Amino acid sequence: MPEEKQFPAQQQQPPGTEAQLTPKADHGETSYVGRGRLEGKAAVITGADSGIGRAVALAYAREGADVLIGYLNEDEDAQETARLVTEAGRKAVLFPGDLSDRNVCRALVDKAVQEFGRIDVLVNNAAYQMTHESIEEIPDDEWEHTFAVNISAMFYICKAAVKHMKPGSAIINTTSINSDKPTPQLLAYATTKGAIANFTAGLAQLLAEKGIRVNSVAPGPIWTPLIPSTMPPEKVESFGAETPMKRAGQPKELAPVYVMLATDEASYVSGARIAVTGGTPIL
Repeated sequence: MPEEKQFPAQQQQPPGTEAQLTPKADHGETSYVGRGRLEGKAAVITGADSGIGRAVALAYAREGADVLIGYLNEDEDAQETARLVTEAGRKAVLFPGDLSDRNVCRALVDKAVQEFGRIDVLVNNAAYQMTHESIEEIPDDEWEHTFAVNISAMFYICKAAVKHMKPGSAIINTTSINSDKPTPQLLAYATTKGAIANFTAGLAQLLAEKGIRVNSVAPGPIWTPLIPSTMPPEKVESFGAETPMKRAGQPKELAPVYVMLATDEASYVSGARIAVTGGTPIL
């Protein structure tokens, strides 16, 4: 049987914008209620202009954290995320830049330290993906760019940030269900997500003696601008239908996991990979 249509067929130019997304994604704007669980903390979130990153930024701000919003060049989306953060009474810092450049990664950390004086929570969420039906179709430059944005940037940012993180700090990396169940048409992306899972597990052990926890979140299909900007329209229509819940998730459904991993309540959670997949298990 054909997969059920979940969304209208649509296409955007990468990296995509929230304004063109139909229907609009839900980041928790009207539903997320903070309880002061991150009061006084300073957080850095990459890819925070839209999608999962925006939902996490909103939740962190409503929990009491100041937020640096890292993004590529989606100024309108990033400004909306900043508005949500400041509306919650917290400081929002915008940082545009291409994380495939290691110097930009270091500059992002420098900006956070300049603005906040420290980093309590680091969320490595920025990612690039593109769909291809065969390995021959994948341009060499695109393969290298996917690795640069998705995994190398994570290394450079973590390496620069750790010296500004005290015991009790947290690093949270966005991996994917693709780290366990790779989609063949997303070969480069899925390969980097497997690398992120291993990077997280190894780094958690390296940083344990410093009192810094490192975990990853593995989303399943989540409705964000990344989807119509990197998948053909016919794939967009059935996006998420293959899950046991028969639907894609909304960004707001990820945010509580990122909050939990950032709080002191998760003091003995490190090296974990938490699935938010609509019922599809990961190993």
